[in-house]
Amino acid sequence: MTETETNAYDVVVLGAGPVGENVADRTRAAGLTTAVVESELVGGECSYWACMPSKALLRPVIARADARRVPGLSQSVQGPLDASAVLAHRDYYTSDWKDDGQVGWLDSIGADLYRGHGRLTGPRTVTVTGPDGGERVLTARHAVAVCTGSRAALPGLPGLDEVRPWTSREATSAKNVPGRLIVVGGGVVATEMATVWQALGSKVTMLVRGKGLLPRMEPFAGELVAEALTEAGADVRTGTSVESVTRENGGVVAVTDNGDRIEADEILFATGRAPRTDDLGLETIGLEPGTWLDVDDSLRVTGHDWLYAVGDVNQRALLTHQGKYQARVAGAAIAARATGETLLAQPWGAHAATADHAAVPQVVFTDPEAAAVGLSLAEAEQAGHRVKAVDVDLSTVAGAGLYADGYKGRARMVVDLEDEILRGVTLVGPGVGELIHSATIAVAGQVPISRLWHAVPSYPTISEVWLRLLEAYRDA
Repeated sequence: MTETETNAYDVVVLGAGPVGENVADRTRAAGLTTAVVESELVGGECSYWACMPSKALLRPVIARADARRVPGLSQSVQGPLDASAVLAHRDYYTSDWKDDGQVGWLDSIGADLYRGHGRLTGPRTVTVTGPDGGERVLTARHAVAVCTGSRAALPGLPGLDEVRPWTSREATSAKNVPGRLIVVGGGVVATEMATVWQALGSKVTMLVRGKGLLPRMEPFAGELVAEALTEAGADVRTGTSVESVTRENGGVVAVTDNGDRIEADEILFATGRAPRTDDLGLETIGLEPGTWLDVDDSLRVTGHDWLYAVGDVNQRALLTHQGKYQARVAGAAIAARATGETLLAQPWGAHAATADHAAVPQVVFTDPEAAAVGLSLAEAEQAGHRVKAVDVDLSTVAGAGLYADGYKGRARMVVDLEDEILRGVTLVGPGVGELIHSATIAVAGQVPISRLWHAVPSYPTISEVWLRLLEAYRDA
């Protein structure tokens, strides 16, 4: 019988996506020995099945839409997109689903990579089952960081597995354009993938259980995106649930609660996420498998002074950039505790992920783009803040008119009337994704309205919307 190999490290990281990579980067920078365990591709969901492939698919779509609104150019871009070229562009940005470059980066920072499935087998202990079935035991002197992310959550419809539905993974990695596509859901994945495949030639039908699209943003965001998708040819049906799905004659048939029968070539379920914690050995340390992990602001799991949960697994903000932010905080906190440094855990301190509560930015890369940071008006009111919403039609800004003929968009800032700071900002319109960081700085920095008057936007840019918002607040 072969003895199982055991290796000791200061830190063991489960998951080598962007979150796990950033935890490892910070702990290695602090001089802590670090092992990283990955069962799939180094680089994770974002690199191969989410952020990078989806944005590579969306970029030509958005560029064409913008060009069609520019005099002197619009007549040159009325034809269809070259779907093969768009898919090849996507393949390039996923490195053809090979992770050599990411592995090389891990090696460059001095982290040790273990390929295989890692499970907790007790406090500070991870057992890795490799591709060959062999096992290695890793022990952590200071911390184990769970950075395993999330997976698509499918509804409990009878026979759904046999239908072989698309999830976000299939939607971003598909090799061919389906003639007809049903998209179930109305959130970010649903709206972005409807935008992509409609533009590439699919006939898209969206089935949305709720009242509108993008329900976590201000209502006008979903309204403008739905209007644009409809104009592009998509059939957007709200207040509609799927009762059954079957495969028939090589295609898919969905029956709704209204009794409608919809036929398509593929069906995408974009109906939420679930934590990848079901087979991590959580039961060996008194936690329930398959659950989200509760953490404090340093990302340490409640009741376990050596265990951290970073990124999607803690359900604080399921966004790659926010997970990377958490990873920087967690890595610094692990290092501080390991070396006996003072923990700076107060709000906005070096070891507190305060932005998870107050300043989460997000961009939805539809046409028009929707971008937001902080709290919506409803969220701010529910949190007990005394606030006022200030709205501006983005088409009134000179830069918007220059950007595109017939520019449609809207901006809102939510002002705290007690402190006269911003609690949230939402922008909807072509090109607004590149504006959201200025709003993020204003919200995260709690910049007073009085000081924002002195942040002068360049003329003529769309960022002049800041001046229009401040004037509207002053004149209200």
